[in-house]
Amino acid sequence: MVPLKPGRSLMDWVRLTKSHKDLSGLKGRFIEVTEDELAKHNKKEDCWTCIRGHVYNVTPYMEYHPGGEEELMKAAGADGTDLFDQVHRWVNYESMLKECLIGRIAMKPAAIAKEFNSRTAKDKKPMNGVLEDGRLIEACTKDSPPRYDWFQTETAVTVAIYTKQKDLESEFVTVDLEGSILRADILIGNYSNLLYLDLDHAVREEINVNITGIVGKIEIVLQKQDKVTWAKLGQPLDSHDSFIKRTDRGLFFRKCKLISKTSVNYNTKLFCLLLPEGVFLQVPIGQHVYLKDTIAGIEMVKPYTPVSSSLQYNSEVLSSMGDARKIFLMIKIYLDGVFTQHIDSLQIGDELYVSSPQGSFRKSKIQAVEELFLLAAGTGFTPMVKLLNHALTNNSSLRKVKLMFFNKKENDILWRSELEQLTIQDSRCEMQFVLSEPTDEWTGMKGTISLPLLSTLIERKKEPVNKMICICGPAMFTSQGMRFLEDLGFSKEEIYGFTE
Repeated sequence: MVPLKPGRSLMDWVRLTKSHKDLSGLKGRFIEVTEDELAKHNKKEDCWTCIRGHVYNVTPYMEYHPGGEEELMKAAGADGTDLFDQVHRWVNYESMLKECLIGRIAMKPAAIAKEFNSRTAKDKKPMNGVLEDGRLIEACTKDSPPRYDWFQTETAVTVAIYTKQKDLESEFVTVDLEGSILRADILIGNYSNLLYLDLDHAVREEINVNITGIVGKIEIVLQKQDKVTWAKLGQPLDSHDSFIKRTDRGLFFRKCKLISKTSVNYNTKLFCLLLPEGVFLQVPIGQHVYLKDTIAGIEMVKPYTPVSSSLQYNSEVLSSMGDARKIFLMIKIYLDGVFTQHIDSLQIGDELYVSSPQGSFRKSKIQAVEELFLLAAGTGFTPMVKLLNHALTNNSSLRKVKLMFFNKKENDILWRSELEQLTIQDSRCEMQFVLSEPTDEWTGMKGTISLPLLSTLIERKKEPVNKMICICGPAMFTSQGMRFLEDLGFSKEEIYGFTE
């Protein structure tokens, strides 16, 4: 993020797109653009870029881009799809840049065939969105994909999916039933297996999902609306029974209802969203979801990491909370934040779109650690909540967990009393609060993340200890912290940065 000039906020951009000005420069015409023509428009004052086969004139958007002009110029006169996916895969660029659309990229059929047949893995890739990369299919068929079957009784239909994954856990299975549409997404390593069907007959809204991790079997039990015999399971929909890389699967959203919001401190609130009855979804530890809504005619999407309803980690208490269909999000409300101001304005009962879980963190990373160090800045604290709960509840080898929480001021510390209560409740817990703008009364640590500070906070013992260090916060905090940790001698395998 870079500071924007006055009058260059997101809402200013929205107003500009609605002003009927000719932002594309073509007065409403759409053209086919060759690669050679695209390459000519590579200057700040004349900048075109291609995303998934569509060409946009992003010149008027330069001063409105939150990442700065320099980032946009990286894709000037070229295909920016890969760069976009690395940084902004969740952004609805089609809505944001609708008025800047010039047309589609044009490629000669003969050139396409020649390039497709001759290129190797290291050759130049074609324009994203125009050609399918055959290497993806090749990679997916290295291991046999899951298969599915179905059977029925008088009152129910059961869909059985056989993944052959002996360590399959429920958090990697997401099922959505809306009317007669059944969608099941099963994550297997870095791959996604999708079942997507329009069911043959009506079913009731509730679903039951059973997972047998030992053999990797999933059963989705549907209750028939009427006691009729089904001739088939249903009609396949787009991408049904596909097995592709998880990152190539588009985001899927479902409507969730806001059922509560409570203050955490002066500028942060805990929101509770309720999943629909026909949804089975569990957000894995350390992963995030995207919230989506339309504000002033623009579809906006932002990532947030769900937290527990509290830091109470007693397993019996947690299981009795009835949180299976609830998603808790700790969100800081920014005075100039269009999206967070909108979220804060929602009333109980209002709805928001919530995506399926995203992220690469696996709880197996901390399963056998003896010492766990957590570095958090601001709302980078959110992934640490579930990490703390899981480590203290499920890791029998854990001897120590230490949270180093960086904030500006004392009243910025989220859930401070609960964190301090954890240190009383569990002798393995240690909390260290670090403030960059403390008052004179503050007696704790002061400063910002630095090599000397980390060297005092994280001691490196002479004897071998299985340890893990997780870090999350603003991009600069995370990148600097990871570099400092490597300078202190910690290996890349011992460090995990939440950078997605």
